[in-house]
This record gives sequence, structure tokens and C-alpha cells, in this order.
Amino acid sequence: MTDIDAGAAQGQGAPEAPGIRILAQFIRDLSFENPHAPESLRAGAAQPQIDLGVEMNARGREDGLFEVDLKLSAQAGRDDGTLFVVEILYGGLFQIAGVSQEDLEPVLLVECPRYLFPFARRIIADLSSEGGFPPFLLDPIDFAQVYAQRKAEAAGPVVGNA
Repeated sequence: MTDIDAGAAQGQGAPEAPGIRILAQFIRDLSFENPHAPESLRAGAAQPQIDLGVEMNARGREDGLFEVDLKLSAQAGRDDGTLFVVEILYGGLFQIAGVSQEDLEPVLLVECPRYLFPFARRIIADLSSEGGFPPFLLDPIDFAQVYAQRKAEAAGPVVGNA
């Protein structure tokens, strides 16, 4: 999930008040596919089924800053096939101050993606609109729940002695 340097989280000198500062935001990778155009653009009677994927990753840098990536992928389809597939890897460069090492991972994988999400959401809406579909607006994502679920999956099932 993360590659975090403990030294990168701790500043020199007096303790700072907790804070998150976004220094840059950027698209690292972007893809939109409309494999069956123009037939897929016809209004169908059935609502499309949407499969959504969410990933968050963070890594510390030698300069004490952190890179956080939010990967969102969505595939819309109906019984007659795929309507569109969109994938974005949206990143941010963050300065984190006054956060203990034990709280750093949740800040990077919950709070930072919350800042990035509205921008990635808008890009997806614009892409789907430019692709000939109504704007696809993702519902808000509970990043704390996604983080907790990934931590539980990484811990694995508890196996007792038989």
C-alpha cells in the first residue's frame, strides 16, 4: 500500500500543528474506450451496469514530501456489451506536517485521496460526456472504508490450530 520513510514524516525542530498541503496535482495516466461506437451511443432501455475499481497508493520522497496516487476505473455495460471503459491514475504531491508516524498511513491513504477525488471525478465526467454519453458522475467514495477493507484483506484470515 505505501512506501513511507519515517524520517520524511518528521520535520526538524519544534512540533508542528497537523496539516496537509497540496503542492501539485496531475494526471499520471488516462484512458477512455468506447469500443462499440457509434452503436453504443444509442439510448437503450436498460440502465447500464457499472463496475467500479478504487486503489490508493502513497510513497515518501527523499525531499520529505509524499506522492499519493488515486486510481479510479469504471466499466459501463449492458447485456449487449460494453458501453465504455474509463481509467484514471490521478496523483498529488503533498506536504504533511505534525502527523505521528502511526497516523501517517491513514492520512496518506484516506485524507489525501479525499482531496484528489473531486478533480478525478470531474475528469471522468468530462471524458464520458466527450465520448458521447451523459456525464458519468461517480458517487462519493468512503476512503476510510476502502482503507479498512484493504488492511483487513492484507491481514488475511485468522487460522486456528486444529
